[in-house]
This record gives sequence, structure tokens and C-alpha cells, in this order.
Amino acid sequence: MPVDKVLQSDARIDLLVTDVGLPGGMNGRQMADAARGGRPDLKVLFITGYAENAILGNGHLAPGMAVLTKPFAIETMTARIRSMIEGSKERARHS
Repeated sequence: MPVDKVLQSDARIDLLVTDVGLPGGMNGRQMADAARGGRPDLKVLFITGYAENAILGNGHLAPGMAVLTKPFAIETMTARIRSMIEGSKERARHS
């Protein structure tokens, strides 16, 4: 199923992981912004080979967004994903 169809469905999505540079017209930041239009609390992890500040635009990422710069160890990515997902679960328990 295409990504846009999944994002528009009622499927549970804990985290969107996307490279900043995507082929075809839309970049990762645009995809994340579009996804958050319908899922405002969606957590997003951007992967990039560029300097972190190159993708920040206005200098800040919205809450629930993070950047991981290449190269990185798979353990680093795993820890970041776990932290982002568990952080949102922890906040939900305290709401």
C-alpha cells in the first residue's frame, strides 16, 4: 500500500521514519508535515546525511520530531526509536 494511503487510513502508526531526501517531488519534511496534518501527534524521526541544521528550516523541529544524522550505528537508531515510542506511551499514561 502506498505511504500516502497508509497515512490517510485508520491504521495505527507509532512513528514515521523518513529520510530527508526522497526521490520524486516530495522531500521527507514535506511528507512528515502532510502526515501530521491528519495525525498531529505522529512522532517523526528524520534520517539525513546533511548537517542537522540543513533540514530544520526555521531552526526548530516541532515536538515529537527528531533528527538522526548519517552515519550512525544501528544500535543508535534502535535506541532513538525506542525512546521516541516509549516517551509517547509514558506521556499517554500520565494524561
